[in-house]
Amino acid sequence: MTAPHARYRRAVAIPAGMAMATALAFLPNTTATAADEAPAAASDDAASLSYVVNVKPGHGTSAYVKKAVGKAGGTIVTSYDQIGVIVVHSSNPGFAKTIRAVRGVQSAGATRTAPLPTAATTDLGTPKALSAAEVAKAKAPAGQDPLEPQQWDLPAIKADKAHEKSLGSKKVTVAVIDTGVDDTHPDIAPNFDRGASVNCVSGKPDTSEGAWRPGASESPHGTHVAGEIAAAKNGVGMTGVAPGVKVSGIKVSNPDGFFYTEAVVCGFVWAAEHGVDVTNNSYYTDPWYFNCKNDPDQKALLDAVGRASRYAEKKGAVNVAAAGNENHDLAADEITDPSSPNDSTPGERVVDPSKCLDIPTQLPGVVTVAATGAKGIKSSFSNYGLGVADIAAPGGDSTAYQKPEPPATSGLILGTLPGGKWGYMAGTSMASPHVAGVAALIKSTHPYASPALVKALLYAQADATPCTDPYDINADGKVDAVCEGSKNRNGFYGWGIADALDAVTK
Repeated sequence: MTAPHARYRRAVAIPAGMAMATALAFLPNTTATAADEAPAAASDDAASLSYVVNVKPGHGTSAYVKKAVGKAGGTIVTSYDQIGVIVVHSSNPGFAKTIRAVRGVQSAGATRTAPLPTAATTDLGTPKALSAAEVAKAKAPAGQDPLEPQQWDLPAIKADKAHEKSLGSKKVTVAVIDTGVDDTHPDIAPNFDRGASVNCVSGKPDTSEGAWRPGASESPHGTHVAGEIAAAKNGVGMTGVAPGVKVSGIKVSNPDGFFYTEAVVCGFVWAAEHGVDVTNNSYYTDPWYFNCKNDPDQKALLDAVGRASRYAEKKGAVNVAAAGNENHDLAADEITDPSSPNDSTPGERVVDPSKCLDIPTQLPGVVTVAATGAKGIKSSFSNYGLGVADIAAPGGDSTAYQKPEPPATSGLILGTLPGGKWGYMAGTSMASPHVAGVAALIKSTHPYASPALVKALLYAQADATPCTDPYDINADGKVDAVCEGSKNRNGFYGWGIADALDAVTK
């Protein structure tokens, strides 16, 4: 039951023939055709690579290091002195090795294996958008938005009951670190936080009007996630998990669909310094599925993103991330990674996931979210692992595997799409925003709670869910995954399934 490997990993395609009548969701790590211009600095030299150079935090880049960067053939794009991360472009293939030997440099590595700019690829899949006729004929009981009866995921975490108590606070902002958010959507516009939105694709913040939006041919993924979190309860379309909180867009995916380290670092630092309470991270940092500490390039990427995520938490943000869609046991002794590096020529390698980390998912302090389907059991594609998966939430599954109760018709997750549309997707990408929404409700209920306390409440309030044993999701007589642990904490569901009602009442 392993999902196919492709670039866009956190939203997953349902197996062919199983759910075509219901939806076609994004394949894992699907990329989109270029729509925006590549950064000017990147296009000047097609042989250039981007690097992160990590130094001691808290000081400006020393003149000595600056001189060394230039001498090694590098150009500084920007520096995040708060965390000691410098973003550099260089066409010198020996740049990283040279700069690592410089006094004051703690680690350094290339953030990609393909020259700037990367070659565009075509979309491999699209979400199933509801037609105008389907939206127009949607009806709901009094007090519900028109499409809410199709959202089986809301009662699955008691969000419908929570909304009777509280919709969340406008003083709480959830940042969607993703492919961009269409803030003109009628379900997103009422709750959009422009001041906390930015384009970080080049590694340097771009705050020009609309820079946080996806291009016309780019992935709608971030917009879908934003609606799941905070689609307004306004008599239009659907309802988010926390429809009273604010949502912002931090665009970190380039036009080709890659989430490179410098962009992710920029995203976390921006969130840290713009009052964000929760970040949602439904991606992995390209080009390495797992980043191994014994590889100097990958170690530098681990260092940089780790510093940035810790900084965001230190500044008050709870970081929530999707566990991934390959049905991997992230607590296993070894995993075969056939897709790294995904921006040039992938090769198969066997890694130890305790030493080679999926980032930001496996970083310390990050809430790692597994996915469940309409029957409340682990989604066929969801990664898992005792001590790795912290919590579970609805991410959808093939309707053939987990069919929802009527009136809902699709086993996937409904969300907002660019251009004022709505549609279905599935993946741990869809599970993570449910937890981000619940975390936002907790923060709304306890406005002075630290990130540590919000996480503690999130886990304590989760509905303990025992292992599904045996786990044979497609009923073919073969075990598709093995769950370890107790009812109160196990590899499939972590501390349990997120509970929105407890979030607003306890």
